[in-house]
Order: sequence, then structure tokens, then C-alpha cells
Amino acid sequence: MEKVQVHAHFHAGHRQIGYPGKCEWVHGHTWRAKIIVSTEEFPRDELDMSLDFGDLKAIARSLDHKMMVSKDDELFLDEEKFCREGIVLIEGRGPSVENVARHIFRGVVAHIQTKYPTRGIGYMIEVEIQETENNFFTVSKRVVV
Repeated sequence: MEKVQVHAHFHAGHRQIGYPGKCEWVHGHTWRAKIIVSTEEFPRDELDMSLDFGDLKAIARSLDHKMMVSKDDELFLDEEKFCREGIVLIEGRGPSVENVARHIFRGVVAHIQTKYPTRGIGYMIEVEIQETENNFFTVSKRVVV
């Protein structure tokens, strides 16, 4: 079994619309991401590398200094009030730590699909997001690309 693991952090804001408490208000975190991709044997590129550490870190870092919102956040999706480049639409009912982890997970899968398309290789992908010092969420799934 071979494994690639990276750690990255990013600073991003969000709010949980409809949350009965302070998380309903705009706030931010220094989020920490751990991305692990493993497989029996990685394919290699022309440099004999599997997955570039920097490419995986860039998936998480694409959220840096952004406001993460859901499709229901009409205020932040109003392009007359907020620059679209500073907004990241997160799938789901809100930009919770769970949905942020899934967003990054989908980015990892898309990266592998682009780099090594249709090879039929099974990968175990784990994305752990640390929202605060004590709060983590992990999504771990096997995908075939």
C-alpha cells in the first residue's frame, strides 16, 4: 500500500443561516486540512511522481481568504455587493465543517480524475478538517478512477 499525506491550512469565513446561536453570524476560522490518498500502487507521471503535494494542498488553499456560503445565502451571492472571486459556494444547506470537508474531498477526486483518468484504480481518500482547536470532521471513502 502506498500513501500520500499533506497538511494545509486556510483562513476563511462562513455563517450557518438558521443556526440557533452565535454560528449564525459571520465569523471565520483558521481551518486545518489533512488529506490522505492511498492505493495499492500509484500511477506515476513523466517525472515518476504520483500526486504532487503542492497540488493537493492547493485544493484546500483555494478556500483561503474566502467567504464560504450556501446557495441560500442571498446576501453574499449578490454580485453587486460582494466580489464573486471572494465567495465559494459550498454544496449543502450550509458551509458547515462537514460540507467543507466534502467540498475538498470532491476536489481531490477531480484532481485524480484529471491527472490519471479512467485507469480503474481504487483509491482510499480521507479528508480531515479541523474547524477549531477541538472540533474535527473526517470524510473517508473509497473511489475508483
